[in-house]
Amino acid sequence: MSTAILYAGQGAQHAGMGQDLYGKYEAFRSAFDAAELDFDLHRMCFEDPDGLLVQTQYTQPAMTAFACGVTAILKENGVHADVVAGLSLGEYSALEAAGAMDARTAIEMTAFRGAAMAEAAGGIDCAMTAVLNLSEEKLQDCCHRALHKGIVSICNYNCPGQLVIGGERSAVEEASRLAAEAGARRCVPLKVSGPFHTSLMRPAGDALREYFTHIQFQPLQTKVMFNVLGGPNDTGASIPYLLERQVQSPVRMEAILRRMLDDGVRNYIEVGPGKTLTGFVKKTAKAMGIEDITTCALETVEDIEGFLQQ
Repeated sequence: MSTAILYAGQGAQHAGMGQDLYGKYEAFRSAFDAAELDFDLHRMCFEDPDGLLVQTQYTQPAMTAFACGVTAILKENGVHADVVAGLSLGEYSALEAAGAMDARTAIEMTAFRGAAMAEAAGGIDCAMTAVLNLSEEKLQDCCHRALHKGIVSICNYNCPGQLVIGGERSAVEEASRLAAEAGARRCVPLKVSGPFHTSLMRPAGDALREYFTHIQFQPLQTKVMFNVLGGPNDTGASIPYLLERQVQSPVRMEAILRRMLDDGVRNYIEVGPGKTLTGFVKKTAKAMGIEDITTCALETVEDIEGFLQQ
């Protein structure tokens, strides 16, 4: 059966992530230390004494360094995916795994991305809210009716029963109120530092477009499912264009998972931290009536050793 590796997005980070892996695996250390950053990555990931890891300009390169390190361990042990994907930020780690860039480039690229997104969010009173068990059509209508309060739109299509809206706080709050009235089971405000994957991130997309003119992307060695497309790149669009659009467009993770499941992918490996994406896989498979899937999440030495011994 085909295997997919899925890379976690922003929000899964926590102090201590990767510390045990760094101590045990040379492959992890080599990838983790590949980039030169303007802050102490080890201190940020392993200790985070100042509580800065939640800030997007630090979160993004830290998460990418962690993911590149785990990918290096898997490749060293002969574990290769038939297809890869990542949630938002995780798409960069998926592209690194697929050979589009090396670890250093991926980490430095997401450091730039994080800084650009933080700058774009500056001065905006923003919010993002997960809306549970409401149809896309009804939630789109709620967002449309809330536009008199400001910018709000669906920014994440995660899995059956879970959509996320984002934008200016007053508009997000109004859309959430309308969603509750329309029958949403819950509306859960998320702890975020920007209106990610909305039109408010256009300045970050513009900055990335200029940044990518100095990057040479390599041909993909593994199939990648892209956030903007909800599947593989059958459009002929360039990777830089897709990444520029990604930061200001909805993440279509449910469509990606449905495509993988339709294509017969049954084994799913999540490179964490966390188990968010394997949760999405299970919910999507259940909605499609598919039962013969296996999932695992890799975050610690214990996780990886257990996986490699299977």
